[in-house]
Amino acid sequence: MNVVDTYTGHVEPGGDATRRTLPKLTITKLSVGPMDNNAYLLICRSSGEALLIDAAADPERISDLIGHGPDRPALRTVVTTHQHADHWQALGAVAGANGSNTAAHPADADPLPVPPDFLVEHGDTLTVGENVLEVIHLRGHTPGSIALLYRDPTGPPHLFTGDSLFPGGVGKTGSPEEFTSLLDDVSSRVFDVLPDETWFYPGHGDDSTLGEQRPHLEEWRARGW
Repeated sequence: MNVVDTYTGHVEPGGDATRRTLPKLTITKLSVGPMDNNAYLLICRSSGEALLIDAAADPERISDLIGHGPDRPALRTVVTTHQHADHWQALGAVAGANGSNTAAHPADADPLPVPPDFLVEHGDTLTVGENVLEVIHLRGHTPGSIALLYRDPTGPPHLFTGDSLFPGGVGKTGSPEEFTSLLDDVSSRVFDVLPDETWFYPGHGDDSTLGEQRPHLEEWRARGW
């Protein structure tokens, strides 16, 4: 697995991974599967412990990303952002091979192929070694969709949004009520409380910042998707 250290937020299906190095944490992004899903490997730089966000597909590629030698990071936790099948095709294989705990929101736990070891609610936290991730429940794309927030003590926050927020809009919803719920949660739980420089990492496609997307919130509400 080739890992590029010039991080732009763009990865190609079947291509290189790309890594962002923060003072206490590295974030590596990889595109997997036929739907160009993003998998994110977070590694604590001091302890070597790791957490994976969405074991979406291609367990062999994810395993190559983690590594095979004795110095590979210890994958302690695999988090599934929501219940849609394109986000958990490799969950059983990756968690089983690494002896990892799994985590998801209780409202989305039943469809998963592996019962979560941890059920996480809005306001809970997960750890990656010495680093803390805050759980944000964003209701609408699915009942139990979650985002994970890392507050870098030396720079802007980093937010992993699953399929709840993308550059250009919120995730797909099945009814006007679900759309309103999702946009309301994204507005009140993300945009209203986090700064423009917050970098967010979606479940598919390229990254963005809240500042780039904030001017379009009312446009999204008016168009209804």
